[in-house]
Amino acid sequence: MTASAPDPGTGTSGEIEVLRAGALTTVQDLGRPGSAHLGVPRSGALDPDALRLANRLVGNPESAAGLEITLTGCELRFRRAVTVALTGADVAVRVGRRPGDTGRPLSVPAGAVLRVDVPRVGLRTWLAVGGGIAVEPVLGSRATDTLSGLGPPPLRDGDRLPVGTPAGPPAPVDVTVTPPVPDELRLTVRLGPRDDWFTAVARERLLGGAYVVSPLSNRVGARLTGAPLPRAVAGELPSEGIVLGAVQVPAGGQPLVFLADHPTTGGYPVIGVVDDVTPLAQARPGTTVRFHGPQR
Repeated sequence: MTASAPDPGTGTSGEIEVLRAGALTTVQDLGRPGSAHLGVPRSGALDPDALRLANRLVGNPESAAGLEITLTGCELRFRRAVTVALTGADVAVRVGRRPGDTGRPLSVPAGAVLRVDVPRVGLRTWLAVGGGIAVEPVLGSRATDTLSGLGPPPLRDGDRLPVGTPAGPPAPVDVTVTPPVPDELRLTVRLGPRDDWFTAVARERLLGGAYVVSPLSNRVGARLTGAPLPRAVAGELPSEGIVLGAVQVPAGGQPLVFLADHPTTGGYPVIGVVDDVTPLAQARPGTTVRFHGPQR
């Protein structure tokens, strides 16, 4: 990931020095969709719309790579003047000694340090830089896949990141509103393909009970704790395809909702599939999750 000089072959110029990487900061774009049949996960930003917005605010194509910052924030020094924008969680930002806002373009002078704090609410923040993060793409994407290891590794203190040439001016926007993060998430789930492997009690619990996001959750999946979902079929299931939002139930009966870095196959039965997993991108451990069926 370290880059000591601009790469004329990719049009990169300048560097970002990672002073403090935080608990988990990764390079993300819109991922590698369409290759699951080859065993390649989608990966990409857990909230693609948040990354798209950040990129628009700095004049990038929506597909440009940025940073996904998890919970503990980070500190970055920019070796040349850039425009940045942050979206996602409600978080305090400073450029040098100057406070900044999320949801709007921010000018960062050459040599200045950008500090992203712990979010007041929510879990993840997306940072776009004018020109994009120009690490080498892997299979058409610059996204870090924490499960398969594709793409650049998670950031570490002392890393340097190349920045591409800005494609256009920052967007003429005064402010964008950060969506509130609810204390309780309601997720639409469609039962199947293996709901018949579970008892009627399991289906009732899934659609009528409350679950809590576990601290063991990550970019692969949101692990939930609550009333276990008992099986009606005790046998083993051959591995089969897994999609984004699949609710897999391991032997212990606690559901797991697969997120961007999910595997492409799995051997535990999938009781249902969540229509939209984006709200889970901001769900801290302890957040209550309730499932309901599609509205008719």
